[in-house]
Amino acid sequence: MQPQSLIEQIAERVERLLVRYVELQRTNSLLESQVQALTLERDSLKSRLGAARARVDALLDRIPTAPAESAPAPVSASEGTDPTP
Repeated sequence: MQPQSLIEQIAERVERLLVRYVELQRTNSLLESQVQALTLERDSLKSRLGAARARVDALLDRIPTAPAESAPAPVSASEGTDPTP
């Protein structure tokens, strides 16, 4: 058997490169699809988060604030202990 000629070696290398190129194109296409799907999911989650924050803020606004006079006085350390042995 004779060694392959330079042209045959180059042709074989080109074929392998073409196969690899097609594989990379397919992989790139799948990754682009995944990026698009994840971008849509992220945007949806951001929208849901914004709506949830708005609902929480609305609920917090509905909580009545107690005047400072009616707030219970803080218990000091000596008042909180039982002096009986």
